[in-house]
Amino acid sequence: MNKSIFYHAGCPVCISAEQEIVNLIGANNVEVVHLGEKRQHIEAAETAGVKSVPALVTPTGNVLHINYGASMADVKG
Repeated sequence: MNKSIFYHAGCPVCISAEQEIVNLIGANNVEVVHLGEKRQHIEAAETAGVKSVPALVTPTGNVLHINYGASMADVKG
């Protein structure tokens, strides 16, 4: 994985975190995945270790859970 992946669900907490992450590491270094709009990515997020969103998966595979927005169970509905 070359880029970090930022997973979120579109809530205000997630949008704020997305803006901060993009400002910190640069838009070219992060793929933003809105799980509410791209539900096909939920399984990949869970496989990577995402337990709640917003979360950042680093290029080395570490998962950084940022502020608590929603659990993956909430995202799956």
